[in-house]
Amino acid sequence: MKQRIPFIILIWLIADVYFFHAVKILTDNSAIATWIYWMIDVLLIGGIILFMFVRRIGRNPAIISILMAGLLLSAVPKILALPVLLMEDIIRLFLNFPPRQFWVSALAAVVAAVPFFSLLYGMIGGRHNYKVHRITLPFTDLPEAFDGFTITQLSDIHSGSFTSKKGVEKGISMVNAQNSDLLLFTGDLVNNLASEMDPWIESFAKLKAKVGKYSVLGNHDYGSYSKWPSKKDEADNLARLKEVHKEIGFKLLLNQSVQIEKGSEKIALIGVENWGKGGFQKYGDLTKATANVADSEFKILMSHDPSHWEAKTLEHEKHINLALAGHTHGMQFGIELFGFKWSPVKYVYEQWAGLYKRGEKYLYVNRGFGFIGFKGRVGIWPEITVITLKSI
Repeated sequence: MKQRIPFIILIWLIADVYFFHAVKILTDNSAIATWIYWMIDVLLIGGIILFMFVRRIGRNPAIISILMAGLLLSAVPKILALPVLLMEDIIRLFLNFPPRQFWVSALAAVVAAVPFFSLLYGMIGGRHNYKVHRITLPFTDLPEAFDGFTITQLSDIHSGSFTSKKGVEKGISMVNAQNSDLLLFTGDLVNNLASEMDPWIESFAKLKAKVGKYSVLGNHDYGSYSKWPSKKDEADNLARLKEVHKEIGFKLLLNQSVQIEKGSEKIALIGVENWGKGGFQKYGDLTKATANVADSEFKILMSHDPSHWEAKTLEHEKHINLALAGHTHGMQFGIELFGFKWSPVKYVYEQWAGLYKRGEKYLYVNRGFGFIGFKGRVGIWPEITVITLKSI
C-alpha cells in the first residue's frame, strides 16, 4: 500500500490543480478561498508523509482512517469532475482559448458535489445502513426435513472499527428479527487484536438462532497485520480470540464439520480456516474438514475468502452444495441499482458480492457487517443475509 501512495498523490494533485481553476472562477479569485483550498492539501500531504515515515503514526488506526477519509473526500470528487473541465478545454483549444465559462465551472462543482456528499454520508450514516438480502436456493438433494430451513449469514464484523454502540446494536436487533434456524459467521471478527472485541462481547452475545451459531476465522483474525513482541504474544492473541467466539455463543469450526439434525435427517456444516489467493494465509484444509462427511450428505461450507471457491472447493472430490464467504466488503464502495452491480473490487475478485452458481453448486459472498480502513460505506451497504433452503 505505501509503495502506491506517491502515485495516488500524483493523480490527486493533477486533479487538484486542474479543479482549482474552477474554484477561482466560482469564487472570483478570492484570496481566502485560495488559502483554504491549498491549506487542506498541505495538511493532508503532511499527514500522509508522517504516515509513511513515522512508524507510530503509520500504525495508528485512527490516524489512518482520518487520512483515508480526507484523501477520498478531496480526491474522488475532483477526479470525477475532471472530464467536464477537460471537455471545455478541448473546445477552447479550437477557439483560440477564450476565457473559461462560469457555467462550466459551476457544472464541474455540481458533479464534484455528488460524490463528495455521498462519501460524507457513507462516513456518517452509511456504516450502519444495514440491508437484509433474502434469497431462496433450490436443491434436488436437500433432505425434505430441511425444506424451508433458514440461515442468517454475517461476515466481517471488524469490531476494532466500531465507535457507535447504538449503530451496532441496531444491526444486531435486525439479525435477531430474522428468527433464523442457523446463524453463520464467516470470519474477521476483529481488525487485528482480540481485545478489540472486549467492549462488544455483551452486544454480540445477544445474537440468537433457533438451532445454533457457528463461525470460522478470517485473515484479520490471526493478528498477522500487527507487529508482536514475540511469537507467544501472537499465539496468545489468537487463543484469546477463539475464547471470544465461545463467549458470544459461537462454535468455531477450524477445518472441522458438524452435523445439523432435523427430525431423522441431517446435513453437514463445514468450516475451514482462512484460505486466500495471493499473499493471504492458506490455513484452510477442505480435505481435513470433510474427512468425516459422507459423499451423499448435503454440505454447506463456511470459508472466509471467496477465492477459495474456484481454487479448491469447486474441484474438490466431495460435492459442496453451498459455500458461504465474505472478505471483500464489496470494497465498501460501489453502485447497486435496479439489478446493476459494480465496485472496483470486481477487478480483484471475480466473486465479490451476492450469489454465484456453477452447475449445481452455489457460492454466496456477504458484503460484510462492519468496515475497515475507510470508516464508512457508499453504495455497498452493510449486509445481513437470509438464505432459505428449498427442496425440489
